[in-house]
Amino acid sequence: MTQEGHIEKGESLHDAVVREVFEETGLTISNPKLVGVKHFQTRGDKIRYLVFLYKTSDFSGMLTSSEEGEVKWVPRQDLLDGEIDLADSMDEMFPVFFDQTSSELFYKRDDNDDLVRKYF
Repeated sequence: MTQEGHIEKGESLHDAVVREVFEETGLTISNPKLVGVKHFQTRGDKIRYLVFLYKTSDFSGMLTSSEEGEVKWVPRQDLLDGEIDLADSMDEMFPVFFDQTSSELFYKRDDNDDLVRKYF
C-alpha cells in the first residue's frame, strides 16, 4: 500500500502522513518514521515531485478500503516475490522500505528521455 496524498497548508509532514493513512485505510498510526524520499522532475524539468517515505508498525483501527482502491494485509514475502499487483513503481521503493541500504530514490531522464533510477 502506498499513500500518495498532499500536505495541507500549515500541516507538518508527520501530521500529513497520519491524516492520509487514516483517510485512505481507516487506520490511526503512531510513531511514523521517515525512512527516505523518492523524487523526480517532470519532462522539461519544470516541476520536481518529492514523495516522503514513512513506515510504522504502531497502528489501531480496522483496515478499510476507500475510493483510492482496495487495501488488504498481505505477507511481505508475497510483495518481494512479485505475487501482488502493486501500484506503478511501488516495488522500486522496496530497497528503501525493506533493505535499509538506501534512503533516496531518484529518477533522472537520460539523453533519450528515458527514466533512469538511482539509489543513494
